[in-house]
Amino acid sequence: MKVELDSFSGTKIYPGRGTLFVRGDSKIFRFQSSKSASLFHQRKNPRRISWTVLYRRQHKKGISEESAKRRTRKTVKNQRAIVGASLELIKERRSQKPSDRKAARDVKLAKDKEAKKADKAARKAEKAKSAAAGAQSKVSKQQSKGAFQKVHATSR
Repeated sequence: MKVELDSFSGTKIYPGRGTLFVRGDSKIFRFQSSKSASLFHQRKNPRRISWTVLYRRQHKKGISEESAKRRTRKTVKNQRAIVGASLELIKERRSQKPSDRKAARDVKLAKDKEAKKADKAARKAEKAKSAAAGAQSKVSKQQSKGAFQKVHATSR
């Protein structure tokens, strides 16, 4: 015994009951009563008709209150250490006064700035050294042997 569902109202259709409607695109609709068939053909929305299953589901009708209300657990916040900072360090930083934190930050920034400046000076010295080495006339193997020097064209 196969029990079908009404396409409009959602009620059960037992064998030997109801009608079948096949639309032009071969989609099958089953109706338990002429009432639901008529409303379907009038293009009524079953979510707006109070006795349909869809309406009752949408408006939470007939659901026992015990199953509907679920207890929600409150999340408990706990602090954990993260990579690169222990829990003690995090707590210490959090308890610091903003002025102390700012002073420490300024000291670190000044230190970083000095390191960057020193690095830049070292790079500049390295560049000057390589430029001095490159300033010597570039002589290829052929030129050193006394080969004819290539004359560059002055116009295209």
